[in-house]
Amino acid sequence: QVQLVESGGGSIQAGGSLRLSCTVSGLAFSAHCMAWFRQFPGKEREGVGTISSDATTIYIKEAVRGRFTIEKNNAANTLYLQMRNLTPEDTGTYYCAAQSGTYCYLREAFDFWGQGTQVTVLS
Repeated sequence: QVQLVESGGGSIQAGGSLRLSCTVSGLAFSAHCMAWFRQFPGKEREGVGTISSDATTIYIKEAVRGRFTIEKNNAANTLYLQMRNLTPEDTGTYYCAAQSGTYCYLREAFDFWGQGTQVTVLS
């Protein structure tokens, strides 16, 4: 069965950094485009960024560009979201998602989703 499991969330002081992980099993990780989304309380899920299956193309939404970046380790079947200079406005639930193919787009459908991990930025 396909599984995407996020980890690395928690509480952190404003200005700090976190690296979220998404471990993937049950699919050909190197043949899937991957993405991160987040959801603030009371709001709809929004895209954070995408990374192509070969990890050569990365797209980061303007709202977090320069602070967040995405990495993909095909050998370890693991996706990462590196976040720095966090602010309380980054507080929310973060999800990883997978789509078959080289490229994927945040406004289009994804085949598989993780359960989410909570990030809380204090002060």
